[in-house]
Amino acid sequence: MTSREELLSASTVELRRWIGTKEISPVELLDACIERIERLNAGVNAICATAYERARHEAKAAAAAARRGESLGLLHGLPTGIKDLEETQHLLTTFGSPLYRDYVPESDSSMVARLRAAGAIVVAKTNTPEFGAGANTRNVVWGATGNPFNVTLNAGGSSGGSAAALACDMLPVCTGSDTGGSLRIPAAMCGVVGLRPSPGLVPSNKRNLGWQPISVLGPMGRTVADTALLFAAQIASDDADPLSYPVDGSTFASPEPADLASLRVGWTEDFGTSPVDASIRRVFREKVAAMRHLFKSCDEVRLELGDADRCFDVIRALNFVDRFRDMYEKDPDSLGPNVRANYEMGAKMAMTDVTWTHAEQTRIFRRFQALFRDCDLLIAPTTSVTPFQWKELYVSEMGGKPLRNYYHWLSLTYVVTLATNPAISLPCGLDHAGMPFGLQVIARFRGDRALVSAAHAMEQAFARTAGLERPKPDLQKAATPAPELKSIVTHPPAKTQHRKGGGSNE
Repeated sequence: MTSREELLSASTVELRRWIGTKEISPVELLDACIERIERLNAGVNAICATAYERARHEAKAAAAAARRGESLGLLHGLPTGIKDLEETQHLLTTFGSPLYRDYVPESDSSMVARLRAAGAIVVAKTNTPEFGAGANTRNVVWGATGNPFNVTLNAGGSSGGSAAALACDMLPVCTGSDTGGSLRIPAAMCGVVGLRPSPGLVPSNKRNLGWQPISVLGPMGRTVADTALLFAAQIASDDADPLSYPVDGSTFASPEPADLASLRVGWTEDFGTSPVDASIRRVFREKVAAMRHLFKSCDEVRLELGDADRCFDVIRALNFVDRFRDMYEKDPDSLGPNVRANYEMGAKMAMTDVTWTHAEQTRIFRRFQALFRDCDLLIAPTTSVTPFQWKELYVSEMGGKPLRNYYHWLSLTYVVTLATNPAISLPCGLDHAGMPFGLQVIARFRGDRALVSAAHAMEQAFARTAGLERPKPDLQKAATPAPELKSIVTHPPAKTQHRKGGGSNE
């Protein structure tokens, strides 16, 4: 008989197989997840709204379907966390904003609906900064999410709640989203996997600027195979998303590891433009030295990409102007400092800024793709600094020099966002401060399948290489209550958010 600890530490792929063979019941798996959430969430504050009653009902139905021998979806019976930027039917969805502290949607977003159709059981929402603005997961509705390796430090963002929940084995898989690094950065800081797919692979029905490729939805997991299983269920072709294109998602469900010895790998510390802490540079070089023997070649590359910082400023600001104009004009103080800063930057821009930016992004795209004439993969650090105190909203300086704005320290990831290439953050041992180190692996344009296969093989090789294996947190320390994580909450959402279907904030 499988113990609850064994269930929680098992891979998602194993759990799904055991459900299909009726070796375990979705009900016992759900109960184990809820027990873990109740035990650890006071320490890390990763989980916000929950739907235990509905989840238990769905778990019983999933168990019955397995017993009857019915055809089961990719995620059948798997407890799942949904980042609190995605609408979930009858379950509180706040976007991390006090403006939505009582918002209970009547329907799921298109991505959540696809996961439910694949058999996923939505257990909870995971914490995020206000409207996803920033790479430190904290807001005045739910408070801050602490890093499972040290709850006084931040978990990254904006998918920090998902990353922390995965690191603590609260849930098998969780969703995320990524504009400037919101999947990759929290994955790196918490020692899990975060995949930013090519724009259009995971369609969204929410983006008003539908032709703009910088914001994507994507999967997170504890391993590459776990992440790929969720990814396979997220992929679709959807007429509501103009970037969507037909791809057979099922081909991602069971990735075959690539032959690393045949791969030409290029590496860069900073893409020729990004600020990176000296200690992170040193650790990255040590990691490269420890893994270079795995590949056919592993050589430093030099990049001259252009003005990526200004380009990202403008594109990001355009999205904020579209999303928040009415809210800002009605009451700017209703928005947090990160959202206001982005909106105000965009409101001052002219048509000349916009046209220059689209042309510059095209130039960056073409220069970036040229790198892949001589290499199959590009690797870099995922984050420019080790996790910092969650009470610090962002990194304001590096190496004694002030940074341009509150998100400049995310440059290692937003440079790749501009190029639109798929990228994954892999756990890669510890950094100089004893915290998880994330390796950002980037594939050629629309090379998602090759990226997943290469990352799967790298993960397996890292597990056999001292200093590169995935670190795991001390759950006893992570469970230590840290009430100060919620000290920035002005007042919590109402305790009764029941609507038809049994969803609630618990």
